Amino acid sequence: MPLLPAPHPPEFSRRTLLATSAAGLALLVTGCSSPEADEREKVTSEQADSLAAQVSVQQTLVAAYTAAGAADPALAGEVAAMAAQAQQQLERLQAAAPGSTVSAALSTEAPPPAPETRGWLRTQVTTAATSHTTACLDQSGARAALLGSIAAGLRGQDARLA
Repeated sequence: MPLLPAPHPPEFSRRTLLATSAAGLALLVTGCSSPEADEREKVTSEQADSLAAQVSVQQTLVAAYTAAGAADPALAGEVAAMAAQAQQQLERLQAAAPGSTVSAALSTEAPPPAPETRGWLRTQVTTAATSHTTACLDQSGARAALLGSIAAGLRGQDARLA
């Protein structure tokens, strides 16, 4: 049997290559464009009010960390990182609930003197975590994830305070 020459690959002109690349890019862009806003992401007035209430809950917790630190300076140093985390969580909540404002008067009861301050602060953390968890159930999408994440972080703080 005689050997046949190997088939040559098809030759592409620059014009063919550019046209094919442009068509592929158009398909890629079309496939990667984001769909219109999902119905679940639209915020109802009840959800907005609930999220604003959670901003207030978090503000109260941040104030509780400050009050606990003033009542027990040794505890203040120990919980400084947790207080900073609570402040960051507050800022994220405020960004997610743009209509909410910082409360001028927070209703935080004064903590008891040391050594009971730790238990009081732990109760404040647990109360905030429970509030965020409950509110999470009525939210959707990113707002639910944010509240759930904050609640989980606060449960971790509760464990560290135990």
